[in-house]
Amino acid sequence: MEAKEKEYLEQEKRLKEKMAKVKYALIVMSGKGGVGKTSVAVNLAYALSLAGKNVGILDVDIHGPNIAKMLGIEKHSLYGFEFGIQPVEVSKNLKAVSVALTGYDSDQPIIWRGPMKAAIIRQFLADVNWGELDYLIIDSPPGTGDEPLSACQLIPNVSGAIIVTTPQDVAVLDARKTIQFAKELKIPIVGIIENMSGFTCPHCGSEIDIFKRGGGEKAAGEFKVPFLGRVPFQPEFVEYADKGTPFVSFQEKSKSAQAFMNIVDKIKEFTGDK
Repeated sequence: MEAKEKEYLEQEKRLKEKMAKVKYALIVMSGKGGVGKTSVAVNLAYALSLAGKNVGILDVDIHGPNIAKMLGIEKHSLYGFEFGIQPVEVSKNLKAVSVALTGYDSDQPIIWRGPMKAAIIRQFLADVNWGELDYLIIDSPPGTGDEPLSACQLIPNVSGAIIVTTPQDVAVLDARKTIQFAKELKIPIVGIIENMSGFTCPHCGSEIDIFKRGGGEKAAGEFKVPFLGRVPFQPEFVEYADKGTPFVSFQEKSKSAQAFMNIVDKIKEFTGDK
């Protein structure tokens, strides 16, 4: 057996051993960028950790890795040792891994072809010492290309895909492709989240549908997949994200956070997690 083949088989063995310690692996996807997919992934992971679950969040968006910024850990780094790669601890129950935590210059683009991207995703899955996890949340880049395909094919028995869209037609059009992508790979669809769905004017209290309303729910009905709910837009989200503070931290003060926590309950119901 050639050395490269032996190394590949050993890595495959490690990958299966690591993933066997994960109860539920959920991949967060979107058909296009700008719909708040990473925000959903970060807040889902954070909310589950607040509920006492052991959670890992893996950023496989190689060209636009943002979870480190949104979790306030961009100045931290992964470190490797004899027995693998140690993830960055965000809190007691939450760990994170991203290319952004490998010490690369954030101002420089990562110019990689598909095989290199697949190789680093494989390495993260095989060599990161997550330990026992209740949930592994995978934040994939927009679309149905190399990174989501690699993650879905490498992880044994992905528990489900969460599709994020905004209400307008162009976003929903691409979300429909993502639904078909998951179905073709035989990945269960947890449901669709309609993000940035409505905005409450802070001055008059009126509801304003900035990006229309109902597109995600309509697509869920047409494809016969669950509709997980709507998350209204709040301007404070931008400030929270820039400061590395997930908006679910403010669930008592925020309608959007409360709506998101209802979605989290539906996701836990889907997995059978009590």
